[in-house]
Amino acid sequence: MEPLRPSDYDDGSAPERTAERPDRASGDGPTQPRLGVVGWARFLWRQLTSMRTALVLLLLLAVAAIPGSLVPQRSSNPNGVVQFRRDDPELFEILDTLQLFDTFTSVWFSAIYLLLFVSLIGCIIPRTAHHWKALRSRPPKTPARLNRLVGYREADAPTTVADALTAGEAVLRRQRYRVERYGNSLSAERGYLRETGNLVFHVALIGVLGTVGLAGGFGYNGQKVIVEGQTFVNQLTTYDSFSASRFFSDARLDPFSMRLDEFDAVFGVDETTLAPQPLDYTATVTITENGESVQRDIKVNAPIDIAGVRAYLLGNGFAPVITIRNADGQVVFDESVAFLPQDGNLTSLGIIKVPDGLPEQVGMIGFFYPSAIQLASGALTSIYPQPDNPVLTLNVFVGDLGLDDGVPRNAYALDVDELEQITGGETGVDSIILGLGQSAELPNGYGTVEFTALPRFVSIDFHHDPTQLGVLVSSVLAIAGLLVSLFVPRRRVWIAVDEAADGAGVRLQYAGLARGDDPNLDDAVERLVAEHLEAVGGTRAPDDAPAAAPASSQ
Repeated sequence: MEPLRPSDYDDGSAPERTAERPDRASGDGPTQPRLGVVGWARFLWRQLTSMRTALVLLLLLAVAAIPGSLVPQRSSNPNGVVQFRRDDPELFEILDTLQLFDTFTSVWFSAIYLLLFVSLIGCIIPRTAHHWKALRSRPPKTPARLNRLVGYREADAPTTVADALTAGEAVLRRQRYRVERYGNSLSAERGYLRETGNLVFHVALIGVLGTVGLAGGFGYNGQKVIVEGQTFVNQLTTYDSFSASRFFSDARLDPFSMRLDEFDAVFGVDETTLAPQPLDYTATVTITENGESVQRDIKVNAPIDIAGVRAYLLGNGFAPVITIRNADGQVVFDESVAFLPQDGNLTSLGIIKVPDGLPEQVGMIGFFYPSAIQLASGALTSIYPQPDNPVLTLNVFVGDLGLDDGVPRNAYALDVDELEQITGGETGVDSIILGLGQSAELPNGYGTVEFTALPRFVSIDFHHDPTQLGVLVSSVLAIAGLLVSLFVPRRRVWIAVDEAADGAGVRLQYAGLARGDDPNLDDAVERLVAEHLEAVGGTRAPDDAPAAAPASSQ
């Protein structure tokens, strides 16, 4: 709301300001009022709903989100959280106490989020009411002394007062001003769209916060390793890892399936280091939805959309097919096992667990080398990520694998503390070494193990984010509102018409006033003068010159 100015009164006088001084008897000072509970509540509410507080909270929210990008989050990278705990358990306990692994659902982040939400709403509601009232109100009366305002000009015109006012009103309306006639003067204003844009920006910001806070509660994120030839069905029990927001339910999983038909990896060689470099990864999949199947390609930077779910290609590797038979020749294990890459040449580590069919439970730690060569030390290494000479080595352990305890176990780790190693290491028995299609005897007459086939696997991340449309719409509105609030000026202009002293024609006066900084106000007044004088056939006064611009009204 603009402050009162002496020029806002027709008679040029402002109301007197009087102040009662407290009775300062000898030794007596001013008495400070006590706010009380209601007073303090009003004070705190006004502080919370001020725009300054909203800006501070917005900055604080941005700072509070930084830990979410520095440490892995349980909602998006549960494996990274597990690895962090394994690498630095002491630091993990400290950060976990501070809820840094659940940054965006932590108590402190939620508190800032909700305070910002309340602050913006409390700030916008009274501003919207005030803006609506201002839109319906009449432009202010013409100041008594226009010569004190920006762009003051005078002119003469051979016309009547009524015709000059009618022509001036037409010009102002063509320039999209709201016009009101007060006696022999016109008061016009424009630029309320500036405040409208400002309000749209803040409402859109609330839209972003509300969409992320509410619609984000229905999202989910899941990861699945799929081997060539295998099919994934979108069910909660089929994910390798899954994290969901607070409002998620199983019924929100859309029915579809994905079959990995083929995975193709293209590698090049760095001319300087001669190290292999990945050039392209393509997973060809068949998507079946509502009884219809379609084949599509997923690349690293080209995810696909399936029934409101976006599928990303995260990783890839080899999944050797291991066939284990007991001493009687019966197959007790015949599965493809995903081996996790350990370096750029895809030297990979895998875990095999055989709970039944052998005299004891058997666990194996395997190393896979796509292009194996033997070093001078006798150790194997891979020199290229493609399977030019695939070799698999296995260290065998026997004992209780803990699979019958009812406690979830990591499929990619083997706890060997309570197991007996019977090949490799310090056992005196060499590790089992297999080429593709080869088999070997297991120690102690347990049976045989065979390296049967070598399919590829991919790791797919399925991400459902219902906030995207709402955030997009709100963001577009926020940008549009911000642009309008920055580039639409709020200004007022006046035309005053008086009878000429000699009775021949009229004397015209023009001036303007800006709400805020408006460097183009003087040009706007000049344009108004030119168009009005053209309409009434007037001429500028001989001593007409733009007045110096006083400070704009804030």
